[in-house]
Parts: sequence; C-alpha cells; structure tokens
Amino acid sequence: MLSYKDALDYIYGFTDYEQKISYLYSPEHFDLAREEKLLALLDDPHLHFKSIHIAGTKGKGSVAAMSESVLRAAGYRTGLYTSPHLHTFRERIQVDGRFIPEKAVASLTERLQPLVSQIEGITTFEIITALGFLYFAEQEVEFAVLEVGMGGRLDATNVVNPLVAIITSLSYDHVPILGETLPQIAREKAGIIKHEACVVSASQAPEAMAIIEEVCREKQAELTVIGRDWTWEANEANLEGQRFRITNHEFRIPLLGRHQLDNATIVVAAMEKLRQRGVNIPEASVREGLQRVRWPGRLEILGREPWVVVDGAHNGDSAKKLVAAIKELFPYRKLVLVFGALMGHSVPDMLDALLPAADEVVLTRADRIRAVVTSDLLHEVHLRHRQAETTATVAEALERAQALASPSDLICATGSLSIVTEAREAWARRQGSEMPERDGE
Repeated sequence: MLSYKDALDYIYGFTDYEQKISYLYSPEHFDLAREEKLLALLDDPHLHFKSIHIAGTKGKGSVAAMSESVLRAAGYRTGLYTSPHLHTFRERIQVDGRFIPEKAVASLTERLQPLVSQIEGITTFEIITALGFLYFAEQEVEFAVLEVGMGGRLDATNVVNPLVAIITSLSYDHVPILGETLPQIAREKAGIIKHEACVVSASQAPEAMAIIEEVCREKQAELTVIGRDWTWEANEANLEGQRFRITNHEFRIPLLGRHQLDNATIVVAAMEKLRQRGVNIPEASVREGLQRVRWPGRLEILGREPWVVVDGAHNGDSAKKLVAAIKELFPYRKLVLVFGALMGHSVPDMLDALLPAADEVVLTRADRIRAVVTSDLLHEVHLRHRQAETTATVAEALERAQALASPSDLICATGSLSIVTEAREAWARRQGSEMPERDGE
C-alpha cells in the first residue's frame, strides 16, 4: 500500500500548473474531457452531492470557507475543496471542517493509479480534483463547496452542475494566462455559468459586468449582483471582527477588512438562492456559520507589540484593500513591509499600492520555483525611488523586520500565499508555539 508521501510524490509527478511559470491556457493543456473520463471510471462521484461553485480573482477562498461554515451550521454534511494550500495538501479537501486523513489520500491515490494510466496528458490538478470528489462521495457529503483552481471555463472543477455559481471580485491577475483585459478575464471566469443557472456575482467593473450579464443572457441564467440587488451596511469593526447589516438582519464575521463584508454578503445572497431552490438553511445558521468561520492567512494577526500581520494579497487591487484595512484597523507608528511575489502576478501594481504606506521595506523570496528573485523586486522598488533591504529567506526577512520595528510599529508580510505560509511557520518557530502541520513536499 502507498504511504502518504508516496501518494503525494505520485500526484505531483504529473504536470503541475501551479508550479509552472508560463503556459498557454487553452483546451490543449486544460481538457475537461480528461476529467470527465476519469470521473466516469469512478462512477461519477461528482453527481453524488449538491454543490456551490466559486470563481473569481479575489475572495474565492473566503467565500468558500464562509459558505461551507454556514451549510455545516445548517446541519449538512459538507465538503470543501480549495487551492492552493498553506501548509499541507490535506487542507485542500475537507469534510465537516476536518482535513482529509493521510491514510485516505494514500488509499484513494492507489485506487486512482490504474485509472489515471488510461488517460493521456492528465495533470496534477485533475487528479487532485477527482480524488477530492471521490472522497466527498464516499464520505456521503451532502453539499460540496468548490473553489476553481484557475480561470473557470477550462478548470477541472467545471464538470459540476451547481445549485449556485458564484463569481467573486474580478481584477487583473494571471494576465499572461487568462487575458490582458478585464472582459477577457471575466469571460474565462463566467465559463462556470451553466444553462438556467443561479448566479451570484460581486460588484464588478462595468466592462467585466457586461460580460457576465451577456453570458447569463446566453445561458438563460438568473443573475444576482451585490451592490445592486443586495447591499450591506457596516457597523462596528475591531481587531476581533466586524458586524454588518443586510436590510433588518445583523451578522458578524471574524474576518478583517471591509472587502470581507462584500464576500459575506455574497454568501448571504447565495444562501437565500439555495432557500428558493428548496434547501433548508435557517437564518440562525447563516449567522452562526459566518460568526464561526476561520480562514487563516487573510489579514491574520500573528503577534502584537509590534503588530505582525500576514495577508495573501497578490495583485494590485488586493494590495490596495490590504493597505486600506491596515490603516483603518491598526494603531501603529511605522509600517515595516515584508514583500515577496510569484511570477505571473503583477509586482509593479502591488508595489504601487504598498510602497507609499511603508516606512521600511524588506524584500524576500519564498522557497518556490515561481518566486520572483529579490534583485528583480529591488529593481522595481528603485524605479519608484525607494530603498529596500533584501534577504534570502522569509524567516530572515521576518527577523530583520522585527529588528527594524519598535513595539508601537506594524510588520506586514504579503505578496503571495507562499510568503504567508513561510511567515506563519517562521513565527511559530520563533515563538516556540505549535507548528502548522506541513507535508514538506
């Protein structure tokens, strides 16, 4: 029988587009027929549960986590499928809030091997998706919340026919792959919309919304838009969370940043759409699920005096929202920025948003093939007439930031989820606290 490590080695032995620097996003490389064939060989496990399908540039993971939490609070056996993971592969596939066990990964991978060998060109993400769907079916999941890996139209998750399709906030990301304009990106994301679907969308730029509306008309899909059909009103916000109102109903979420109120309202609207389709979701369950959600690495506070905050912002728009949230929520004298990025993300846009708010800058590089080298980051900083220090590792960057900061300052590590991962682990080691589980793949 395969070990857990053997299973991961096997899965990652195929083409893994999460680790590739550049490629063509086309049916040549992303072929839904491969996923459909593999699932057919497994007796179509994706047809054994209801689903919510989520695409978008920003907020997909937060919306997925909140949706799953609400459905679980309503008494359903839930599945959650997300990517990428922070520390362990097991985060990607969860049932009722619990990571898939190592033994299940190993046994399911062993069962998949003879079937995978029949499908030429299959990729790592396609295998993981099939493994997740099979695990959900065998665990008798009633509702699965599925986050798109990339794009939407050609994503391996796009084999489901969800009760609700969600499109979160769209902005420029993976531009060389998904398109250089918002309409191009929107069309890829809107590829998850099925015939007569129920669609909930975040408020979008006019040119992106025009594409979503066009696709909904073509597919005869019902479209609900946050900011037009559903609006929220912010109430109290502090470092423990924030309260907000929708019509006469009050909710609380522990996630920080006003952008999370948009995400939470998407979830409330999606739950109402499920009710209209006969799904029993009491309002009390919506309140409970939102209040109990946990989604690490997103405006997460690791320490105080100085504040140590990590956030997975990885494009210009999310970096702007991060800066706004920090200024609104935290009392601090000086901001020390720890920054690193992955190839394919817009470093200039992120630095344009972050540098004006930063008093000190420490550039670093995550231990990833796609990580941008610090000399390139430093060049971009110099183009903006700023200075920065560089370090070889995220752990060293965090240590240097702490040396630069006084107890009244704030350290923010951001630029990619890879930076967040390594910062969380470095902080745990430094504090002597329990380390996040990690595979070490």
